Amino acid sequence: MSPGREAVTGRCPEPRSPAEFSAALHAHADRYWDRHPLHVRLHEGGLGRRELQQWIANRWYYQKSLPQKDAAIVANCPVADVRRRWVRRILDQDGDGDRPGGNAAWLDLAEAAGLDRAEVLDERHVLPGVRFATDAYVTFARTRPWPEAVAASLTELFSPALMRERLAALRAHYPWIGPAGHRYHLARPEAATADAEHALAVVTAHCTTRSRQDAALAALAFKCDVLWSILDALDRAQRTDGP
Repeated sequence: MSPGREAVTGRCPEPRSPAEFSAALHAHADRYWDRHPLHVRLHEGGLGRRELQQWIANRWYYQKSLPQKDAAIVANCPVADVRRRWVRRILDQDGDGDRPGGNAAWLDLAEAAGLDRAEVLDERHVLPGVRFATDAYVTFARTRPWPEAVAASLTELFSPALMRERLAALRAHYPWIGPAGHRYHLARPEAATADAEHALAVVTAHCTTRSRQDAALAALAFKCDVLWSILDALDRAQRTDGP
């Protein structure tokens, strides 16, 4: 049937096959923040000490907001199996009893890079653009249908490779960061891989109509824009202030 005929009858396009839908989601790798100029400079050793500290302190605001985003998904999701698996993300970031989580590891990185823990926790270095973009992501998770919020998390499909590259870059170009500061980037790629596999399975299982698939793709595009906006704000500030 021609596109014009579909418009007349109101017939919705056929849903993508699981393989086609997965490929469309993976194609968002082209929009991921690994290509942002700030990340490129970071990985090439082009950040000064103060610039790297600023990146760490601003990234903290995003890191500490992730459990709130994940709690919103759990609160909105009616599927018990999804909730049981998803709640592990909160524990992975916030920690579980004597097991420190990713947020504690990020604070270790901040201290290893010469920041005082208190100045990171009180968010004095967080830029308005970083705060706005991060808060928009948490609001998205709270207010949009839960499969869309899960789809937005699928930037994790692209993050393990980036974190491995970053660990190598930090060790090679910023040797003044002590070994204790690398715990986050050592542990997170494995967890992110497992999280992304689960989220992809959830999205493909619950987004089976074309309209839901389109909404999931739009959600992932939104998340890519959030991440890019975070680095835009930081990049602009650093280029204005100088090293």
